[in-house]
This record gives sequence, structure tokens and C-alpha cells, in this order.
Amino acid sequence: MIERTARAFCWAMLALVILFLLLPILVVIPVSFTDTAVFRFPPTGFSFRWYERVWGIDALLSALWLSVSVAALSTVISLVLGTLCAVALVRGQVPWGHAVATFMVSPLMLPGLVLGIALLQAAREIGLRDAWSSLLLAHVVITMPFVMRTVLASLSLFDFTLVDAARTLGCSYPLALWRVLVPAILPGFISGALFAFFASFDNYPISMFLVDVRTKTLPIQLLNQLEVSPDPTLAAVSVLLIGLTVLLLLLCDRLVGLRRMAAL
Repeated sequence: MIERTARAFCWAMLALVILFLLLPILVVIPVSFTDTAVFRFPPTGFSFRWYERVWGIDALLSALWLSVSVAALSTVISLVLGTLCAVALVRGQVPWGHAVATFMVSPLMLPGLVLGIALLQAAREIGLRDAWSSLLLAHVVITMPFVMRTVLASLSLFDFTLVDAARTLGCSYPLALWRVLVPAILPGFISGALFAFFASFDNYPISMFLVDVRTKTLPIQLLNQLEVSPDPTLAAVSVLLIGLTVLLLLLCDRLVGLRRMAAL
């Protein structure tokens, strides 16, 4: 009896936590289809006008393109650098490897405002005045730890003698890495790419110090839109981003499997 009660209590708490996490999403979706010019829940009507308006706001589209391009490029750079760092740490080729691994995740431990001010000052000191380049450099700093940690977790139980065994069976060194190492790190690789992309795409506290009048990322542009013209267009953009996230998760599930990614 006590065991059943405890199990029911745990399931009830789990349901409440999931509802608490999903409640903002469940609210913003119907708000985006309202026919009024103000945020209202529950909506009084149904309309696609706010989704149509999204494609007519040039500032939002340019901010979206900037966020996607910076996030994609910073993710690619982080995948290369983070994977190489993880391999070097696992192979024991870096002195004080544990200290180096801890240091590399330090950007995630620092407050975003502190890191943003530090990166702004560093960009000025090296003479980097271009907002796009400054954003890219800053986003690589905050995305590479995600890749390094997830790939490091995938490599923690990998036996590198399997690569040597593949070479003795006739594979070249690059082909041995492709057939043996890549499948082992693929879940961590894709998980790190997802984390890195969304960390860059959604970043606000660091980007706010590095943008200018003509170069604004989507989160900053949305906040400006909320201050100047608060209407359900923002909810429509949010729903589109939610849909993009779900599509990426489904794609990763088809390529790798969410169970393997969650096991990292």
C-alpha cells in the first residue's frame, strides 16, 4: 500500500512538473492565432494574420537570417574544435587534462552579462570593430563547451585500440576513423551540435553587448519589437521557433535516436 502511494505521488509530481514546463508553450500557441491586436488568452477569435505579418517585417527577417547564419557557422567551428579537444583529452595527450576540461566549460559557469562585457572589451583590445565577426567569435566561445562535453562523454568508454585493429584489417587511418570512431561519437556529436546551435541562436545577454544598429540577432530584435509594437506577431514567431525545434528533434531521432542522445 505504501509503495503504491509513493509511486502514485511520484507520477503526480512528474505530471505537475511537465505541465509547469509546457504551460508557457501551451499558452503562446493559441495566442498566436488570435484576431485581436493585443495578447489575450483565451483568444476571442481565430486568424492567421500575425503569421502573415511576420513575413512582412524586414527587421525580423534580417534578424532571423543573422541568428541562423551566426548559429550555424559557430556550431560548425565548435564541432571541429570541440571534437579535436575531446579526442586529445581522452587520449591523454594534454597535460593536466581534467583541469583543461574544467577550464573549457568555464564560459557556461560565468554570468552572461559578465562574459558579454569581457568579450566586448577583448574585441576592442584586439581592434575587432565589426559586429558580425564579434558575434561569431563570442558565440564560438559559448558553444564549444557543449560540443566538447558531449563528445567527451561519448569517448569516455571508447577503446582506441579498435582503430588500430581496423588498420590491421586493411583500412587506412582516415577510413578507420570513419568506420570505427565516428559511429561511436555520433550521438554526442549531434547532441552537441543541437545544444550549440540553440545556445547560439537563443543567446541574449552576451549578444546585446556586441550588436549595433544594423546588426541585431533575433532575440534582441524581438525584445525591441516587444517594447515598440507589442502584438501577437511575437507569439507567431515563437510558435514558428517551437515548430523548428520539434522538427530538428524529429530529424535527430531519425538519424541517431533520442534514447541514445539522452543517454549521454
